[in-house]
Amino acid sequence: MFRKNYNVKINLPGGIVAAGELYSIVEAAGRARVEEMQLGSRQQLFCKVADKYGPAFLKELDQAGIFYETENEVHPNIISSYVAEGVFGRSAWVSEGLYKDILGGFDFRPRLKINLVESSQSFVPFFTGHLNFVSSPVNNHWYLVLRQRGSNRLYYWKAGIYSPEIPRICQLVDECFPLAGEGEDWGQRLAEAVQTRGGFSEQPLLPALRLPEFRLPYYEGFNRSGNKNWLGIYRREELFPLAFLKDVCLIALQTKVGQLYTTPWKSLLIKDIEEHDVPLWEYVLGKYRMNVRHASNELNWQIEDLCPDGLRLKRYLVRLLDQDDIRTEGLSFSVKTKAGSGLPGSVVIRKQEGIRPDQLKLLDRYSIWHTPDFSPHVRETVLYRKDLEKEHLFPYIVSLCKEFYRLQSERHSPLPSQATAMHAGKEEAAGGWQCCNCLTVYHEQYGDEEQGIAPGTPFAQVASDYACSVCGGSKSEFRPMEKSPAVE
Repeated sequence: MFRKNYNVKINLPGGIVAAGELYSIVEAAGRARVEEMQLGSRQQLFCKVADKYGPAFLKELDQAGIFYETENEVHPNIISSYVAEGVFGRSAWVSEGLYKDILGGFDFRPRLKINLVESSQSFVPFFTGHLNFVSSPVNNHWYLVLRQRGSNRLYYWKAGIYSPEIPRICQLVDECFPLAGEGEDWGQRLAEAVQTRGGFSEQPLLPALRLPEFRLPYYEGFNRSGNKNWLGIYRREELFPLAFLKDVCLIALQTKVGQLYTTPWKSLLIKDIEEHDVPLWEYVLGKYRMNVRHASNELNWQIEDLCPDGLRLKRYLVRLLDQDDIRTEGLSFSVKTKAGSGLPGSVVIRKQEGIRPDQLKLLDRYSIWHTPDFSPHVRETVLYRKDLEKEHLFPYIVSLCKEFYRLQSERHSPLPSQATAMHAGKEEAAGGWQCCNCLTVYHEQYGDEEQGIAPGTPFAQVASDYACSVCGGSKSEFRPMEKSPAVE
């Protein structure tokens, strides 16, 4: 059967690729007449190869021992925060060697998404995997947070996981995952099945997992790290010219930069650049006219892989944010056009399902969701607005930005509003009632003691003259909060 092209995905475990290996991939892609390559949200590499050149290109990858997939993804890439190490801070005990030892221990190809993340950074997402390892305060031990496939339901492993045992536990979870079934106790059943096959070392109990406040570091351009430099390269269209990547690999090999790094923000990062080598990197940026100082309100967006519709919507909204000089620091946005997309985000713009394929683009409708405390670390989102045309999205996004900064001001104020502080960021948010005007949430569990409503009072029993404790909105202006759709 004729096909226009091969969509080839190449996994780069942990977002790490040797400069020589990338050069081999780029050379093979060049012989297949590829002109551009893309990076993915799980730190993988994509390219499209014309039908007539596809078989020869795949044969070259096979001969080089490079794993790839075409069309359907069966084996997701393992992502890690190794890219952030030494650039956006240093961890207490998670080192370059440890990441490599763990990744090198995978002698199988996982079918589940695996995240390997240091706990103090916020550059790489924590819970977008099905197995989410987060470094703990105990040397060489990790928290393990399992996420049920097709939902946001999390299960916290009871004890710490020893670093050398991560690959084996991943393999057992991969095998046992279908056996866990559904229901509230799926995680416990899965853990018991894995432990039964166990033989693991004694696992210490760990203190409660605490994640940092989300602060996306500026990841573009030349920056200092110790006595060396690093370079971050972001592409607005997510496309890296093949000739540019080839020159990057050649300069890396010439200057003894052994590895290149891909990020979940679909950017390329180069570490350990000596000061005297900076002109070489400046030269290659100039040769291909690479802009490396985009506005921060453009860099904090997540778009599905290979998704032109999502990119167009992002460009449209970013242009409006820029025109109105809207601050978005501390937030992240994601655009989801497909069912089951697992991208993280403080604010999520989701294309609504149910639109017939024969309908015009002008009839597309979107909904806006956000996490209860605007942290992308949280998997649950609540509905803010729905049935919006593209042209009507921007005012509501601005309203959410304003609400985020209002909450930030109260949170960091010496005298925060008790009502707002009580409602912000609670795990039970998805079962509450939310003010349509200012997004304040009424939770039955907490009531509203400022207005004499005791904890445990259902919203239906609240007096009809109840007013929002923040903006004064009437009870009729509160809406039940809807849970976010399932994710992959």
